Amino acid sequence: MSRSEAHRSDAPLPGAAWPEHGGQVAPLLARFGLPADHAVTDFSANLNPLGPPAWLGRWLAAACEGLGRYPDPDYGDARRAIAEHEGVTPEQVLLTNGGVEAIFLAAARHAGGRAAIVEPTFTEYARACRHYRLAIEEVALSGECFELDEAAARVAMSRCNVLFLCRPNNPTGTLVPFERVEAMLAAAQRHGCHLVVDEAFVDFVMGDERLTSLLARYPNLLLLRSLTKHYAVPGLRLGYLLGDAASVSRLASLQMPWSVNHFAAELVAPLLADDDYRARTRDWLGVEQPRLQAGLAAAGLKVVPSRANFFLLQPAAGPSTTDALFEAWLQAGILTRHTRNFPGLDGGWLRLALRSRADNDRLLAVLGARGPT
Repeated sequence: MSRSEAHRSDAPLPGAAWPEHGGQVAPLLARFGLPADHAVTDFSANLNPLGPPAWLGRWLAAACEGLGRYPDPDYGDARRAIAEHEGVTPEQVLLTNGGVEAIFLAAARHAGGRAAIVEPTFTEYARACRHYRLAIEEVALSGECFELDEAAARVAMSRCNVLFLCRPNNPTGTLVPFERVEAMLAAAQRHGCHLVVDEAFVDFVMGDERLTSLLARYPNLLLLRSLTKHYAVPGLRLGYLLGDAASVSRLASLQMPWSVNHFAAELVAPLLADDDYRARTRDWLGVEQPRLQAGLAAAGLKVVPSRANFFLLQPAAGPSTTDALFEAWLQAGILTRHTRNFPGLDGGWLRLALRSRADNDRLLAVLGARGPT
């Protein structure tokens, strides 16, 4: 039995299963028989390496006094802060318990219908659709750079109630151009199809690629955003969605009461007001994104050109050696994200997050020490 066969996700190996998301170190150490205290740098979670803003600890301590009160059920202050930041009205904003609640609400709106999902992509779209009994049609990204097949997307939209698109896409890092999304929206509108675009990583894209301006012309557009990745606070579960006022009102009626906690709701305005943090993030991204991408390619890896803060890569020897590379890096203290649960990738690729300069240098040193991959 080859190494790749031995490590198939359905093989009866001892230890933990392949985790469903990044940032899950313990199950993977257990799976590969490594001690729990094995030193690891986590490149599997796509979070800002600057960490939470420096003021956040003091802010949380001061905010504890609000724990004795219920949050505003409409989250008015948070919605107004987002609306001002995005250039929309508060009626076009819905605060959510992370991006995943926004995904589930978008699926709930079309319960029992038919959905198209552009894949390979974040698995929670399919999970949400299955939860709400939507039949799922796949629109596959194609070619070496995982490009959208617009013709296939248009056909799918002609027979579906909703299409899910991640932009930039997780895990490929690719980004469908603004003009192509607008053309898709026009086509979808003719067929009565809604387009849900998940922009959870749009704050990591150099240049303004947000689709917010399209909301004024396309009531069939819903945008999903996350604050936890850019500000490195995933434990707080904080996101929001944007749409036309009627759509947002409908989705609000499907949302559980008080789904967003006091800390998360009150944190929206100060996070969005932290211009210095966003500037420092841009400075880091502008240097490290092209530097690491070039370093990975120079090491002999096949790297999909990325517009996000992560890379999809594969050993030059092909997908059959991906498991060996994953394990070798883990042994060396580098944890990447497996792709076992991404339809169409099936474990043949690895996703690697962009981290601090020191961490990225360590990764490149490990690559250099191992020789060609």
